[in-house]
Amino acid sequence: MRSFPPSFRCFRAAVGALGVAALASAAPAKETGMAFVSSEKDNALAIIDVKSLAVAGTIPTCKRPRHMQFLPGGTTLMVACGDSNRADLIDVAARKVVGNIPLGEDPEAFDLSPDGKVAYVSNEEDGALNIVDLTNRKITKSIPVGKEPEGVKTSPDGSRVYVTSEVANMVHVIDPAAGKVIKNIQVGKRPRRFALSADGSELWVSSELAASVSIISTRDLAVVQTINFEVKGMRPDDITPVGLTLARDGKTMFVALGRANHVAFVDVASRKTTNLVLVGKRAWNVALNRDGSRLFVANGLSDDVTVIDVAQAKAIKTIPVGRVPYMVVVDD
Repeated sequence: MRSFPPSFRCFRAAVGALGVAALASAAPAKETGMAFVSSEKDNALAIIDVKSLAVAGTIPTCKRPRHMQFLPGGTTLMVACGDSNRADLIDVAARKVVGNIPLGEDPEAFDLSPDGKVAYVSNEEDGALNIVDLTNRKITKSIPVGKEPEGVKTSPDGSRVYVTSEVANMVHVIDPAAGKVIKNIQVGKRPRRFALSADGSELWVSSELAASVSIISTRDLAVVQTINFEVKGMRPDDITPVGLTLARDGKTMFVALGRANHVAFVDVASRKTTNLVLVGKRAWNVALNRDGSRLFVANGLSDDVTVIDVAQAKAIKTIPVGRVPYMVVVDD
């Protein structure tokens, strides 16, 4: 069964040809056994069979698909498309688009409210966080933030939304109810993506041009530590961390090191890199399968996905996919 926040487990998205119609109480759908990869240059998602580790098809979608996330219930995948200024809603069982939602100019990333009824979307061109009512398919508010916002993370209780600004080198802390920024936190150069620690007390932020991750206390809203990455034979400016995700047991953070072509395994307690795994070119985003045994890595410049055996810290297969893969979502 997929891992969803607790509030998601009693909802199911009812999506028709006109888009999101309602969120009704139901059990989660059966998993597809597939991983979905957004390919920016193909305007499509590649589908990987997670057992055979082979491409099993594609799904056409809107222009320049990037960030993806399942809606409550797990039957519908929401895909933000930067060049279409919208999200497509994909029925993963039927493998087709069943609706769309306007997101504003050049949407990059998004996260959902705990009840799954609202999306918080970073809009690069507008320098704003858009708040989108998913039921009515409507932007309800736009909150100005720093230039080129990207990463978005909602706190588990929904009281805060965190947004990175690549140009301002800041994390903006937003009160979504008040619709305003309540604090700006300086981090490393060109911050990109987020991951929360298992207990929610720490927010880890990748800084692409600082070769580092900043760790923010969610209680104090301040940086408490910075982890710098090194790869033998590479200069610091070759190490460009972006995507990161937490192991199922909460003990290891997996960080994609971009143009360094490696994924770092970071021990959360000691803050030390314990393994570096060689993958494809420009390791961009990472995603775990359900039991946490395999890590899927989207490699944007080699047009493939590397699959890592987590226990062995070893790449076991490279799978060619579409042009410029951006993100992987695993549905096993």
